[in-house]
Parts: sequence; structure tokens; C-alpha cells
Amino acid sequence: MVSLTDPSSGRTRSLRGTLRRVAEAAVTPLELDDVLDVFHPLRAGAPLRGKVVEVRPETAGSATLLIKPGKDWAGHQPGQFVRVGVEVDGVRLWRTYSLTHGPRADGCISITVKAIEGGAVSTHLVHRMRPGTMVQLGQAEGDFVLGDPAPAKLLLVTAGSGITPVIGMLRNLFSRAEPVRTDIVLLHSAQTRDAVLFGAELRGYADRGLIRLVELHTTVTGRLEVADPERGLAALVPDLAERTTYACGPAGLLDALAEHHDALGLPLAVERFRTEMITPGEGGSVVFTGSGTTVEMDGATTILDAAEDAGVLMPSGCRMGICFGCVLPLREGAVRDLRNGEVTTAAPGDGVRIQTCISAAAGPCHIDH
Repeated sequence: MVSLTDPSSGRTRSLRGTLRRVAEAAVTPLELDDVLDVFHPLRAGAPLRGKVVEVRPETAGSATLLIKPGKDWAGHQPGQFVRVGVEVDGVRLWRTYSLTHGPRADGCISITVKAIEGGAVSTHLVHRMRPGTMVQLGQAEGDFVLGDPAPAKLLLVTAGSGITPVIGMLRNLFSRAEPVRTDIVLLHSAQTRDAVLFGAELRGYADRGLIRLVELHTTVTGRLEVADPERGLAALVPDLAERTTYACGPAGLLDALAEHHDALGLPLAVERFRTEMITPGEGGSVVFTGSGTTVEMDGATTILDAAEDAGVLMPSGCRMGICFGCVLPLREGAVRDLRNGEVTTAAPGDGVRIQTCISAAAGPCHIDH
């Protein structure tokens, strides 16, 4: 072992520095990191990326992507999410997806994406992504995770693609060497039986007695009425008061669950994919002062989405108003927060910082970007 004070340690660092300078001279005018990005993009110290290993269809409109992350991937807990950046028509766009596995022996991570009508990124990932493609990654984020040990009795309430963080939790629990001792009820809503993401896997867990699965197919039964005494949670899960509830799905479902559980004093953890937006007001012309680009925006579309649709390369992160990765200075004008209707204004030159992922134009604006 070489100690920190060993002279050979200094000689080693000096040799490495010399070799790097020689290599940099050899690739000029490129940077050495540019060359390494081509031949070793997943190396430690590089911008965090991932290589798509497999694209596996789940339903007609969804697919799971298995991704090998770079050396600097810090790991994750089941239930967390990751930001993924992809090139779509020459523009890098970022979206956030739940991780659908716990830690895997092969070191890969997985996301499951449902194609959204008009969604540039989700449609690209589901229908156009190919193995071998490199994507940009953020580190895992989010606190929608089970404790260790998990609660003794769990109720998992999901709808549509809200099952994605929960499937990661279940896979992690059921892959452990020690038997799972958690009593789990999964209540899942989807339009039809065939539209249930991971349907065969979930039904397999139920057949093995690992979970009690309650499927609601909304084209037949309608949506879950949480507080309904005959068709709601109390009827479907008689021991509800004994369970800790985790829920992920549309805002309406989560709001109803929050109101219901608050009234009864029951524990509830939720994961929201996108902030519910209010009825918008007027839009306006938005000028991006750095490039001089002007984009005409309506009052219903976020500044982030409208700018990206117009080809403006924008900073972004969670796209839910949580991470503040999309913040830019508003130099002049007014924007409306689509979560609560609050209007933020700036006099010429003010530089009020706004979140573009949850703000729409409320008149002419100048944004410093």
C-alpha cells in the first residue's frame, strides 16, 4: 500500500499529469474529454450518462428501458425517480421517470414510460428509442420510499402509470433472501385489464399469495370513489385503519385520498407526477433576451414547454415545480403560476427569478436566457 506521504505517490501523480498533457496535445484542437466521451462515456468523472441496454414493450403504448448508468451513479432506493435527458430532433429535452427496480445485480436501472399523446419525449422513448443509445441522467431523487423495515401492513393505491414507483418497491421486497413479512394490499385502477402496466407480474404476485390485488377497470366500474361507503376504500379494504397507505396517480385521486385520510387521522404518503394546473389566463409574447428569440405563448402552456416546442434549449429538471432546475430571471412582464393562479410581475431590469415549468405568460415578457 502507498501512503499519502510516500514519494512514489507524488511521482505517480506527476506521471499521470505528463501523460494527460501528451494526450491533450495529440488530440488538439479537441479536448481530451471530448475524445473520452466517444470511447468511454460512462467513465468516472464524466457527465452522468446511461446506455440503453434494452427496450421492452409493456403494453401497446408503454415500454420499459433498461439503462446501464455511468460509474458516478450513486444508487437509489425503490420508489425514487430519475431525470432523463434525450435528444429529440436535435434538441435535448429532460423528463422525470420513476425507477421501476430496486438495486440490481447487473448494476442497471430501469424506467417504464407511457407514451402521452403529443408528448415529444415519451413518444420518442416508447416508439423510437433503440438499444445502444446514450441518454443523460440525473442522480436519483425523491422521498416516496418504504422504511426499513417496511410497515407491517401496507395499502398501495395506484392508477395508470402511478404503478411505476410501486412496482420497484414490490420487486425489491420480493427479491430479498429473507421472506417478506409485510401484509400488502394493492388497489390499482386502469381503463381496461389489458391496459394494466405489469399486469401479468402483479397477478403472479397475487397468485403466490404475496399481495392481495384489487383491480378496478374504469371503463367498466368507473373511477374509484374514495369516500363512498359502499364502493370506496372502506368497502374494498375493511382493515384500512390498520394500514399505512402509499399512493401514486392522478391529482384528483391523490387529493381525494388526502382529504379522506386527514379526516380519519390515517397515515398517507403520496407521489405526484405533475402538479395539477388551474384554468389559465391570457398568454403573450415572450422574448428570450440572450438569443433575441420571441415565442408567442398561450396562457395554458408552461413557458418551459412552449419554449422547447419552439426550439429554444431550456434548463429543466423535475418539471413539477420541485427541483428549481428550470429557474430563469424575468426581466420584465408578468407570469401566472398555473398551480394557484398567482401572478408575478417584474419592472424593466428587475430579474425576478421564476420557475418556467409551472409558469405561463400573463402578458408580454422578457426572460433572461
